[in-house]
Amino acid sequence: MAVSTAKPPRVPSSSAKRRAGRSAPGGVGPGGLGIATLWLSVIVLLPLAAVTAKAFENGPGEFVDAINAPAARAALLVTLGVSLVVTVINVVLGTLIAWVLVRDEFRGKRIVNALIDLPFALPTIVASIVLLSLYGPQSPFDIHLNATRPGLVVALLFVTLPFVVRSVQPVLIEIDREVEEAAASLGASNRTIFLKIILPTLAPAVLGGAGLAFTRAIGEYGSVVLIGGGIPRETEVASQYIQKQFEIDRFANGAAISVALLIIAFVVLLGLRLVGSRAARREEAAR
Repeated sequence: MAVSTAKPPRVPSSSAKRRAGRSAPGGVGPGGLGIATLWLSVIVLLPLAAVTAKAFENGPGEFVDAINAPAARAALLVTLGVSLVVTVINVVLGTLIAWVLVRDEFRGKRIVNALIDLPFALPTIVASIVLLSLYGPQSPFDIHLNATRPGLVVALLFVTLPFVVRSVQPVLIEIDREVEEAAASLGASNRTIFLKIILPTLAPAVLGGAGLAFTRAIGEYGSVVLIGGGIPRETEVASQYIQKQFEIDRFANGAAISVALLIIAFVVLLGLRLVGSRAARREEAAR
């Protein structure tokens, strides 16, 4: 009876797996990782650290007082309220626009698709000038939105238009149409197909686009500086309040509001990312 001398396959150790992961095909290696980390530190981390240090230079008590000042609190509430309205509108209409661009064919579709990215290329102060000429005191349509919160909403809708559209479009393109056709052949209505099949797949992309639109809106300045009017406690947004604080040499107060906006943006993006990741995992498990 022959005895096998073949050795059992060797199981890679955890350290070997880590080394293999670091040297995976297509990776940039330690040098590329170092360059990326350095660039991120110089462009993002150092400015954030400088703003945070300036905000807390007089201690945590002064930081809290700067945020709780009546004018600062009013500017933050106006900013958050208007940005929330803009985000909700973007979620609905941005998803609809993405749907039309992906599922429908019509003349001029390429032009419309290109116009979606126009707010990325156009200086936002130009948008404010155009909106002021259209909806200001000399409006040709007799629509006067200057120095009103609806004017802020219109301006922010313009600059945040692409985020939800461009987040949803690729997902819509990749959705398997055969699943929808199968559901329709079994008698499912269009509403049921959308709510049970399409929406769960789109949810992570919609949430991601909504988060980007919201965080862009709370930090926007150029598009609202003219149409908004900057009336304290009425149409003054946080970015305008920050500018005023720097103009009167209250740098710590301006930095404190900046840090508050950064914290809000980070929490919103992180929360939506977690919710979107869970939704994506549930969708994968359902498949």
